[in-house]
Amino acid sequence: MSVAVVTDALYPYHRGGKEIRYFQLLSRLERSFDVRVYTMHWWPERPRTRREHGVEYQAICPRFALYHEARRSILEAIVFAVACLRLFAKRFDVVEADHMPYLQLFTLRLVTKLRRRPLAVTWNEVWGPEYWDRYLGPMSGPVAWWIERTAMRLPDQILALSPGTAERLRPHVGDSVPIRVIPMAVDLDLIRGIQPAAAEEAAELLFVGRLLKHKGVDLLVEAVARLRPDRPIRVLIVGDGPEKLNLEKQVAELGLADVVQIRSDVADQAEVFALMKAAQVFVFPSLREGFGIAPLEALACGTRVVTTSHPDNQARHLVARSDRGYVTDPTPEALATCIEDALADAARGSEPPEAWIEEFDWGAVAEEYADALASTRRTAHFSKLNRVAPERVASRC
Repeated sequence: MSVAVVTDALYPYHRGGKEIRYFQLLSRLERSFDVRVYTMHWWPERPRTRREHGVEYQAICPRFALYHEARRSILEAIVFAVACLRLFAKRFDVVEADHMPYLQLFTLRLVTKLRRRPLAVTWNEVWGPEYWDRYLGPMSGPVAWWIERTAMRLPDQILALSPGTAERLRPHVGDSVPIRVIPMAVDLDLIRGIQPAAAEEAAELLFVGRLLKHKGVDLLVEAVARLRPDRPIRVLIVGDGPEKLNLEKQVAELGLADVVQIRSDVADQAEVFALMKAAQVFVFPSLREGFGIAPLEALACGTRVVTTSHPDNQARHLVARSDRGYVTDPTPEALATCIEDALADAARGSEPPEAWIEEFDWGAVAEEYADALASTRRTAHFSKLNRVAPERVASRC
């Protein structure tokens, strides 16, 4: 079966949860399927096509910046959506697309409809009308929410990142679109072989992720300012993104330059795991999260994890499942208190990772992902036969 995967962001050129997810899944999917990824021209080499780990990558448009002034670029979304028309000339049995930045889903629905092929969409998170109003304002927010809500009804199947995301999708799609939960996962074999980072590189508190406003890293910095009078502590923030300059300014204004370090040079996943294993507490103060791969990785490393109880933060369900998990209100005061509790518990010693984390191994999740793509094609093929000749469908059954 030939699978066309459409995403505007690509690992390792752009690092985030969804990029790592595609990299891990597709490198395993190629064993059973013919996989082609259609994206922007991220790689420095001139050819528009490259092959890596058995997967073919094709650039359907030049690379455009994903963000403009800390917000998702509308220009990039439009250009990428138009570029997806190139799939009219491509060979595929099923299209699987990342839901962001929404506009390309309308193009892909047109292409797959005319080509009579199924469309599956991975849905990481639901933004909703309130968040859109905060993100774009009361004039543009309702338009963006209409686009998101309409896009939900376009796929033949939605692959939700978490049960919480599936629950938020269901009221808007009803029974018209099947929803299947295909979660994030971790490379457990790699984690088992990693040693903790050296003491000079390690920090008591660690954050890893994209430096975006909704990640709540500013809450962590504020919380650290409340901790500092009581205890000397080192904080390491690993990541890059449009909020980096604001965070550096905040750290300086609060007089935390000798306490908080921001690093954007950690490129290797093994190095991230080493830092997680060396940290006493992993702090993930996100206000909006479709799943939360970083907290899962930290838990798999045996590290205690603190996150927020914000209703849009789906990572809270994952963290609450763990004996090493702490969920608190999304305020600096509550976060500081929770961090203190986690540090006190961490001082009593470490324990091996919990058995339930084995459910989230990439190998197991890749099998679910492959089955979901195959079932999307089977369902679409059955529907096509049913439309053309019901008696033939009955005889085949």
